[in-house]
Amino acid sequence: MGSICGDSQPHNVVLFPFMSKGHTIPLLQLARLLLHRSLPVTIFTTPANRPFIFESLNDTAVTILDLPFSHNVPDIPVGIESTDKLPSMSMFPSFANAAKLMQPDFERALQTLPRVSFMVSDGFLWWTLESASKFNIPRFVYYGMSYYSSCVGRAVTIDRLLFGPESGDELISVPPFPWIKVTRNDFEPPFTEPEPKGLQIEFIMEVFIATAKSRGIIFNSFYELEPLFADYWNSECTPRAWSAGPLCLAEPPKGSTEPHNKPIWVQWLDKKHDQGSSVLYLAFGSQAEISPAQLKNIATGLEESKVNFLWVIRKSESEISDGFEERVKDRGIVVREWVDQREILMHESVQGFLSHCGWNSVLESICAGVPIIAWPMMAEQPLNARMVVEEIKVGLRVETCDGSVRGFVKWEGLEKMVKELMEGEKGKEVRKKSKELAEMAKKAVEEGGSSKCTLDLLIDETCGKKT
Repeated sequence: MGSICGDSQPHNVVLFPFMSKGHTIPLLQLARLLLHRSLPVTIFTTPANRPFIFESLNDTAVTILDLPFSHNVPDIPVGIESTDKLPSMSMFPSFANAAKLMQPDFERALQTLPRVSFMVSDGFLWWTLESASKFNIPRFVYYGMSYYSSCVGRAVTIDRLLFGPESGDELISVPPFPWIKVTRNDFEPPFTEPEPKGLQIEFIMEVFIATAKSRGIIFNSFYELEPLFADYWNSECTPRAWSAGPLCLAEPPKGSTEPHNKPIWVQWLDKKHDQGSSVLYLAFGSQAEISPAQLKNIATGLEESKVNFLWVIRKSESEISDGFEERVKDRGIVVREWVDQREILMHESVQGFLSHCGWNSVLESICAGVPIIAWPMMAEQPLNARMVVEEIKVGLRVETCDGSVRGFVKWEGLEKMVKELMEGEKGKEVRKKSKELAEMAKKAVEEGGSSKCTLDLLIDETCGKKT
């Protein structure tokens, strides 16, 4: 299993996504780009995650291999193989560490494969670097973050900027990028702790060390979106970064013309489009936990704003407020199922997105030319929200009642921002900028575009093969 691929043998590529939909979907999109270049692709996953991957790629020639996931893990309920199903994100460190138990099976399976040219594995699966090194396979890391959040986060951590300010909401300048100001509340523990201890920081250190030793890092971004930060990464950070995004554009457009084949919410959007109405789409990702009081304020804000909306919520958050759905039924629909978010954002009636600013959601919104109301909930979302509002200017920020990054959002503040995005002047400005970036995104993945050329170069350099 050498790393230099002779042209007599096929150039196999191994992909190993982390067990969470948000981490998996972009790597399935990358699989399409590799298959399109005639590279055989093998995806590793666990039995419970296989159906979703199979369903997503059932029109391709991808190979899917299952590795058993240990069910004797303290703290993790039996049968859970993905973070989307964890009862609480506090279980994440235990779950992420349990993934390492797959390493022996992974290595046995690697030995049965034809020559592997390179591997792309999620940053959280840090131990795959050990496996790759054993068999002399170059490993590229996938994180699913922007250059902006990666560079700002790194600068803040290295310079220990979060430990000076008294208050969690005091603005801190970031030295390499003096125009950017962050607060301690833009970050989560353990990054906010001067002397962090425990499972989580140990896991993060393993991830960082393995990343730095890998062959490269693949960013789901495109150079024209954040050139300054892409350049900064490649001049100041390791390993070398490659921009291959937006990966969502690798997927064939969804959508059946047969009305009876369409999900109910898409039929509803069609109806709104026929009426000449624009719709606000709301979704907060599969992992954010929203309190009943906050849900109630969202509902009131939507009701009072009088805008049309499609709101996707988790089944566990089903109780919104009495009679709400009945009262808004002519202009609002609440969905409690897994939806194809890109299909919704690409729908002509959708003109705004109230989002938690997970990076996949931000990119899908940009590609659809839909402006954002940023309401970050967890992880690096507060940094993505700053990027969306302050750096690339394709969105507005939700107003919290105390002005804090993580504050409660009252319905009055929400109603105001919803109306501003859908009907106001600021909404027009960010909508125009979103449409411009959508064009740039499309060009980046076309023939001669920056992301297409970058991925071609990565394959050429790693496989020694002209594509």
